Amino acid sequence: MSSATLRAHGEAALASRRVALAGNPNTGKTTLFNRLTGAQARVGNYPGVTVELASASVSLGQGVQAELVDVPGSYSLNARSRDEQVAIEALLGLSGAARPALVLLCVDATNLSRNLYFVLQAQELGLNVMVALTMMDEAGEAAVVPAALATLLGCPVVGVVARTGQGIAELKQAMLDQLTVTPSPALRFTPTPALASHIEAVRAAFPASWPSSDGLALWALMSVGNGDELELPSTVRSAVERALPDDELGALLDEEVARARYAWIDARVTPPVGKTQSRVLTDRVDAVLIHPVWGFALFLLVNLLLFQALFSWSEPAITGIENVFEWLSGLLYQLLGHSVASELLVEGVIGGAGSVVVFLPQILLLFFFVGLMEDSGYMARVAYLMDRIMKAMGLHGRAFVPMLSGFACAVPAIMATRTMERQRDRLLTMMVVPLMTCSARLPVYTLVIGALFSPEATWFGIPVQGGLMVAMYLFSVAVALIAAWVLSKTLLPASSSALILELPPYRLPRLPDVGRMMWQRARMFLSEAGTVILACSVVLWFLLNFPRDQAPTAEDSTGHVAIHVSVAQESEQLRESTQIQHSYGARLGKAIEPAIAPLGFDWKIGIGIIGAFAAREVFVATMGVVYSVGDDVDEQSEGLRDKLRNETKPNGERAYTPLVGLSLLVFFALACQCISTLAVVKRETRSYKWPAFLLVYMTALAYAASLIVFQGGRLLGLG
Repeated sequence: MSSATLRAHGEAALASRRVALAGNPNTGKTTLFNRLTGAQARVGNYPGVTVELASASVSLGQGVQAELVDVPGSYSLNARSRDEQVAIEALLGLSGAARPALVLLCVDATNLSRNLYFVLQAQELGLNVMVALTMMDEAGEAAVVPAALATLLGCPVVGVVARTGQGIAELKQAMLDQLTVTPSPALRFTPTPALASHIEAVRAAFPASWPSSDGLALWALMSVGNGDELELPSTVRSAVERALPDDELGALLDEEVARARYAWIDARVTPPVGKTQSRVLTDRVDAVLIHPVWGFALFLLVNLLLFQALFSWSEPAITGIENVFEWLSGLLYQLLGHSVASELLVEGVIGGAGSVVVFLPQILLLFFFVGLMEDSGYMARVAYLMDRIMKAMGLHGRAFVPMLSGFACAVPAIMATRTMERQRDRLLTMMVVPLMTCSARLPVYTLVIGALFSPEATWFGIPVQGGLMVAMYLFSVAVALIAAWVLSKTLLPASSSALILELPPYRLPRLPDVGRMMWQRARMFLSEAGTVILACSVVLWFLLNFPRDQAPTAEDSTGHVAIHVSVAQESEQLRESTQIQHSYGARLGKAIEPAIAPLGFDWKIGIGIIGAFAAREVFVATMGVVYSVGDDVDEQSEGLRDKLRNETKPNGERAYTPLVGLSLLVFFALACQCISTLAVVKRETRSYKWPAFLLVYMTALAYAASLIVFQGGRLLGLG
């Protein structure tokens, strides 16, 4: 037998012993997954951290290997969110997924009644179930005896403490024994006559491959009746719609069944007397942290720290990375000399790689703070505090942290939307996060405001330069919120999503878990979004550097008489300026000049806009090259500012007035001038449709707003 055949046989055997690890959010499910498999899935003290299926091999002893699949947490098997639907499809074998041989349910020993609801549903569906009783150390003396719970449920129950490994050996042995058991589905409660009639009608419509189960029929009734978008056979869906013709009947049925299940649980499970020590501490801290006044005040302080870290603390690391790449570029030029090949390597490839790596400090810092807030339990309180405000704008409470971090960089902010359950909420947040004023816009704002607005000018006693900078940040927030409201009413409508969120007890963050999550996110960015950014950077380098050695003609398209100087006699700065002015990028800039002229822009600004598509801050360096100041200028360069102030049109008028500057500020505030943002949106949505929509709508919005500002200002005699 060949090695490929043996490998295929082993994979088939592993798949036949598939174990699904499921349960309520925040029950230690992913921690248990890591303990059993040695894998490094993301963990956190925050409901809904697991947002994808993760799988790994687990050794159960006696030479038996099984595939363990960590499915997203779910409070029930009647899905309200896409991630809960993923969990259901994995457990029931829908949408092409293989049905697991065993379902290992994590049940929180400190919150038994709520967790057992999920267990009852799984047993009603005929799943082969066993229970891992987690958080045994936190439950303390109030913990239920696993043997007594096993007798009540009729399935194995093993107490574990996943963080320390307590009970893991016993759990593996129980899993090995339970793999060969054939369960018998049964309802734990007696349905009313009307419900029994509905169950019978739906069961009669089952396809031949489905087991004739009352529990499965009840699940189909409740799923379709509550509008879940699961892929069910048309005969089953039609039977449910005939049984429940009124949408309100689905909600009534949901309430009836939930009440019956909890009545069964409450009659058999004695609630613990008093609270655990961790819950007492949690309640005391929550009295401050979710207080309507003090909670918001402390939350603002926390986010001030987060914003300061992302905006300022990352600067030394970013500068260090830039210095390393600058040193590497100089070294390569010394070794290879100046040629087309060396410039492609240094400016295209190495420069493109630098534009990727430079994001890492902000990404790592963001996810370090997010990891601390998730692992400690504070992130759930953030969502609770912000939900009412965000809901009025069509956003979810969890959208606040990604939007706030968008002030630093949209790339990690978009990645942070993974903590949101509903795909619609994630998409809506991703579509508005790039409107927040990121740090890459700051150099453009600083250059334009410093060059085109007088430092002595005031408006109602407020310095114009400082007031404009603050106004641009406020403008971005206002537009982002308005855009969220419009998109929530048009392209991404949805019924109001109640924030059903458990507030977990506070725990000390586990730094190894936080560090692992930071590494996973950084690796994902470098390997997936980074490759797109690098490729696009090389393309932009080509556009701005070819064709080579083309001397200017006697008269260029602006009507200015060009100076004929051989390349050998030009200074390096003038050579670069000549090169870029006659590059393919410049031709594109001149080609788009008729379109951008109504905004007050000329072809030189057009080149800057094209160059800034790699990253907004590239606009400053591109303009420095265009004006022969050099590509190593920054936004504080007086030489470049003077060039912009003194630029004139062929008729001698000032080319760049304050009105043109304001139009340019508005354009950069709203335009999607960022390849990396589009790349990470493509990665997160797994589709080209959403980054294409983001590019089109933000560009159209920027153009329209800039047009209104410039043409409106001219009508008012301001420019």
